[in-house]
Amino acid sequence: MATHFERQLEELHVQIITMGSLCEKAISLSNRAIRGDKCIQEIFDTDKEIDTKEREIENLCMRILLHQQPVARDLREVSAALKMISDMERIGDQASDIAELSLQLGDVSDIAELSLIQKMANETMMMVVRGTEAYVTKDLDVAHNVIDNDDVVDDLFDQIKMALVKRIQDNHVKSFEAADLLMVAKYFERIGDHATNIAEWVIYSITGKHVDEAEN
Repeated sequence: MATHFERQLEELHVQIITMGSLCEKAISLSNRAIRGDKCIQEIFDTDKEIDTKEREIENLCMRILLHQQPVARDLREVSAALKMISDMERIGDQASDIAELSLQLGDVSDIAELSLIQKMANETMMMVVRGTEAYVTKDLDVAHNVIDNDDVVDDLFDQIKMALVKRIQDNHVKSFEAADLLMVAKYFERIGDHATNIAEWVIYSITGKHVDEAEN
């Protein structure tokens, strides 16, 4: 029979996966919003759900720390969860930022770089999902793959930035539309950074070392 502590850790895992799924939903909706889908309010609502889930997980972690007084790996697992949910909360905020930008975007469906932005969104969704799964399954390889994938997101951002600058120079797109799209891409890049942070905390929870220490 599972101990009370084991049941609490299992509940923590479920809650982390749930929060990760909400982040995935927020990213997916924000990707749709920039294509003109009318889902802005749903993004804001999802962001509120993420905020609520963060508080619930914080409370659960505090109960575990106060009542169970975990040590070693168990302590790292709870501590990492507290760090991870902070990054997840920021992901929800950035999805809301994208939603707000999409309100002022015109029809950008004919701008080729939109497909690259959508690819960025898909890459970041995968990073968030795999990062949270790696936490629950304690899979170091998956966590490292998430970190490596941040280079893909960064490369896409650089491609988008250079392409939009060229479009402005060639007068093929309005400067304010290009600026808004560049900001959207920047928010997705930041989401990738937060997903990377999540994976780094997974590695810490398993090894007891931060990524830069583990590489030395």
